Amino acid sequence: MNLLLVYARTLHALRAFLERRGLLQLLDERATRSTRALWVRSLLSVLDFDDFTKLDLPWWTFTASAEVADFLSKRPQARVFEWGSGSSTVWLAQRSASVTSIESDAGWAKRVSRSVPGHVAIIAPPIPRATRSTRVRSKRWGYRSLDFSAYVGAIDAIPGDFDLIVIDGRAREACFARALPRLAEGGTIVFDNTNRRRYRRVLRHHRDEIAVTMSTGLTPILPWPSTTALVTRRPA
Repeated sequence: MNLLLVYARTLHALRAFLERRGLLQLLDERATRSTRALWVRSLLSVLDFDDFTKLDLPWWTFTASAEVADFLSKRPQARVFEWGSGSSTVWLAQRSASVTSIESDAGWAKRVSRSVPGHVAIIAPPIPRATRSTRVRSKRWGYRSLDFSAYVGAIDAIPGDFDLIVIDGRAREACFARALPRLAEGGTIVFDNTNRRRYRRVLRHHRDEIAVTMSTGLTPILPWPSTTALVTRRPA
């Protein structure tokens, strides 16, 4: 984490330098016409939520973001459910009729809540310590000792199906199993970071039920490529 902070501070210092020289404005203008320029601009926003949200981007691959934007443009009354709040929540709020976001960090939930309109609900369920009977855990380092049952199961308290479900938080394997039966007809699941083997195993496990479009490439903030999967259910 210390290396990440040093990296972020270095890029923030570069951003300030470019702004003083009038170059940041030129980059911002170029970013409205070029995906690569927008990606370069996003690198300067690492660990800066306010600056990043100004770019109007979710933290998925650019290709996946464009496809989801097109999908939502055809469903102006879309209901969205999301595990993992952040810049995507702000972005989705501008393109959907309602957004329900489940967040594992209560402090972060409050932070994001200040940046979204009234048709967005951000819920931070309790995340207690895991016990021997805990069935839902995260495999990510730093979270393995916690119980994510309430976090994953929060979708059960929200009635109805969803046009778009985003899986971009903790315990994603369990979230995916919960998401499938709640997807509206013609709906889409955004499953982020599916370059990770454990997430690909989940998709393979459900391969008879789903169709998957993998998008690997430029991703905001990241200096390396990542992968976002867009998942739909196969017709019965």
